[in-house]
Amino acid sequence: MAVTMADIQHLRKMTGAGMMDCKNALTEANNDMEKAIELIRKRGQAIAAKRSDRDASEGCVLAGTNNDFAAIVAVACETDFVAKNADFIALTKSILDLALTQQPESKEALLALDMDGLTVADRITDRSGVTGEKMELAEYSFVKGGTVTSYIHPGNKLATIVAFAEENAEYETIHGVAMHIAAMAPIAIDADGISQEVKDKELAVAIEKTKAEQVAKAVEAAIRKAGINPAHVDSDDHIESNMAKGWITPEQAAQAREIKKTVGEEKANNLPEQMIQNIAAGRMAKFFKECTLVEQKYEGGGDNTGKATVKEVLAQKHLTCTAFKHFTLNQE
Repeated sequence: MAVTMADIQHLRKMTGAGMMDCKNALTEANNDMEKAIELIRKRGQAIAAKRSDRDASEGCVLAGTNNDFAAIVAVACETDFVAKNADFIALTKSILDLALTQQPESKEALLALDMDGLTVADRITDRSGVTGEKMELAEYSFVKGGTVTSYIHPGNKLATIVAFAEENAEYETIHGVAMHIAAMAPIAIDADGISQEVKDKELAVAIEKTKAEQVAKAVEAAIRKAGINPAHVDSDDHIESNMAKGWITPEQAAQAREIKKTVGEEKANNLPEQMIQNIAAGRMAKFFKECTLVEQKYEGGGDNTGKATVKEVLAQKHLTCTAFKHFTLNQE
């Protein structure tokens, strides 16, 4: 039996596959629609397996709300061409709608949900067969609260969701906070929300950076006292090139190297511990100010932009942010 255009269009509607893929599947299946669907599904599985080691760094990131629940869903693919495809965006939107309705507790639970007779995981695999690219559910996260909001940055590569304790919170303010999070990417609401592991790592970095700066200052002062320009001897490469240019003599180069060694070692062994701790504490305060939501300068639009902290903006509206999620795909 000849394959008809009506059959091809019907199969395409059911699977989303291309016209030629549908025609070939129907021909191979002798016009058996169920077999043709299975052939297209198997092709998607084969492509997914074959390209499992590929980098799926493009994709579509969407977010939405349903009463007191907000979610982010991101489906990743290999190229921006596929990421901008209307059918690919529609698939991501369908998965998001399902998540908002069913409210699964994990990515694995979302992948296992039924979506028109197939699991979400199978739907993604099938789409992989249509495009010939690796695809995966790159992100699923959610928040709950008295009021929730979402923001999708133009281009569908970045989205945020935010929850507030209060019900019926003013849209303009909560949406502004969501936009601020998209722009400033805080890592927690406040310092208490940052894990001790992260705090310990940041403190260790702050201490080491402070020690290195103190040693460098002592060395630079000693080099200047010796009548040598510190910029001419700040590295071995510079020392060699500046000797070749005649900017420093071999004797000055040797003297600078000796100062670096002796003064550097002496200063490193005699750093005042309390001073180091105080400077490191200041660096940590700066870290919290830059990386926690409530301490950041508000960048959500309106009169408060750049003038008040997020904490102050929330206080003006008597709002309490209880949770947020921020996801970016292929963004530097």
